[in-house]
Amino acid sequence: MFVELTKDAGCGGLPTDKAIWFSLNQFYNHRKTFLGEGILSEQSVASQPTTSGGPITRGPYPELTMHAVLVGYVLGVIIAISIGYASLRLGFSIEGSELAAILGFGILRGILRRRSIVENNVAQTVASAVNGASSGMMFSVPAIFILGYGYEFNPYVLTFGAIAGAFLGIAFIIPLRKQMIDFERLTYPGGVAVASILKSPGAGIQKAMLLVGAGVLSGVVYLITDGANFDLFGWFNGIIGSNFLPDYLNGVWFLSLMTIGVGFIAGRGGVAFIIGGYVCYWILAPLLDVTGMLPIIDGVTVTDPNTLRTTLFRPTGIGMLIGGAVVGVIFAFPLIKSAIGSMQSSSKTESAMSRDEMPIKLLYMAIVGAAVLLGVMAITANEQVGLARGLMMAVLGTLWIWMAGIILSEAIGRTNWSPLSGMTLIAVTLLIIITQSFGGMDTGPAIIAAITVGAATCVAMSQATDLMLDLKTGYLVGATPRMQQMGQFFGAWLGPIVIIGLIFVLAESYQFGSEELPAAQGVALAEMVKGITGGDVPHEKYYAGAALGGLLTALQGGLGITVGLGFYLPFNVVLTYSLGTLLREITDRKKGKTWSENTGIPIAAGLIVGEALVGVGIAVNMIMQG
Repeated sequence: MFVELTKDAGCGGLPTDKAIWFSLNQFYNHRKTFLGEGILSEQSVASQPTTSGGPITRGPYPELTMHAVLVGYVLGVIIAISIGYASLRLGFSIEGSELAAILGFGILRGILRRRSIVENNVAQTVASAVNGASSGMMFSVPAIFILGYGYEFNPYVLTFGAIAGAFLGIAFIIPLRKQMIDFERLTYPGGVAVASILKSPGAGIQKAMLLVGAGVLSGVVYLITDGANFDLFGWFNGIIGSNFLPDYLNGVWFLSLMTIGVGFIAGRGGVAFIIGGYVCYWILAPLLDVTGMLPIIDGVTVTDPNTLRTTLFRPTGIGMLIGGAVVGVIFAFPLIKSAIGSMQSSSKTESAMSRDEMPIKLLYMAIVGAAVLLGVMAITANEQVGLARGLMMAVLGTLWIWMAGIILSEAIGRTNWSPLSGMTLIAVTLLIIITQSFGGMDTGPAIIAAITVGAATCVAMSQATDLMLDLKTGYLVGATPRMQQMGQFFGAWLGPIVIIGLIFVLAESYQFGSEELPAAQGVALAEMVKGITGGDVPHEKYYAGAALGGLLTALQGGLGITVGLGFYLPFNVVLTYSLGTLLREITDRKKGKTWSENTGIPIAAGLIVGEALVGVGIAVNMIMQG
């Protein structure tokens, strides 16, 4: 190995010992395979360039290749559709990098016989960049439909604005890579998890096979059940011949393997979400019954669980989502000091000019170009916006992307939790305030303009955090940062196009905010906008929920939002989700965490992808049949 290193380094004129030392230094500086304790990772051998016949002993490592980009595009579209659909059903998004890494092994290594780990790393970077638009747009754009303006905004303007926002988010965060990852060593647990997958190439193909098999099973089951429910408590009451279990206990289970899969992947992280739902129907509802405080509508005491949800639990849950998000942002503000320090330290180093990074001048050009495109989008979002308001909205959006992207990247690096929804709520609020300047805009155009620019900022923040997670993975497997950064740009443009198409497909087939597509984050944003613009909303329940959600988030980051989701979503979703969490706990205890990570998670991911793709396919078929 030393001989090859010496030749590749081009230092044949040096004495042997010095040549070896020089080569190892070059190997460390430019491949970054020495980890925190100074130990050479297994990637130095596993990711050597290869052909179908085995490892290549000379030449550059295959990294940013056409194979990696095209595979990333294919996987990114599949994952973006799957996770975008799931986020509307469940109210939150999951990281797509692990799915991309597993499927990438199946295609690159299993089918194409390519064995470079860093090439697969670029493929998952491109795929996760495409998926970056799923949470950014699914948390914001459905609000326009929920508010009744779904066919009054320009989807082309919104899509190009989202692409501009994605480029802004990436360009703003790249200069901080070296400071946050190399120097501060922020943990980024999601990035570490993906790195562990990439470092086990043999197991990667097996994981891909498990994922595909589970996907087929999940799709077939969903075709048969078509999202049906099973009323377990009603069935039990029928067996014993009495109404022993009251209706408000709501023992209806959603027949969905996707929901079980999401619960399995989340594991203990979803316990607060489960508690929120259980508290509503199995604690609060019985207490209200015993104390005679159940709601009364038209002189009739309400015991129907669906009516209880729409009149009591759902409004409270929306308030908790808003309150928890806002307090989460407030508690994230101390990270600004750390982030500014990171920027100052980064500017004092030569990292931005290193050949391992994208040229800083190119990033400046990307920032200026994307900011101009964001300004054009803001001005053309609605004819009432005008030049002055449009420029103000563009400047605010650009500054918010810069500040919020840094805060979120710092937050997810330290805590693995990101207050993305809170940052979006605040951004849209500020944008609505701008729409009311210079005489004010009509309500409809003001909402469309604010959410359109707000969606772009949300996509930008999502891309910034996604890139930092991927760069952490690259740091651990010896990837070249510049290659990953370019891969992120290559993938970021495609995501908004895919997601806006998916949104219109689902809007034509279902209704956002309905039982089929609860769209919890979109409803929360829509209700907040209605409150700001003077709409008829249950303020008392929102205020109570906001206070509770804020208090819970103050106790633990993100707790108010996750519990609030349990209040908001239909209980049949919560019940089925809890099965996945229970299965994860059982497998962790009985088979060990290694089995759960290597076998259980790929199967769970397949359950998500299979049902989601079939669900979207059903929606497309509904449109084609009119």
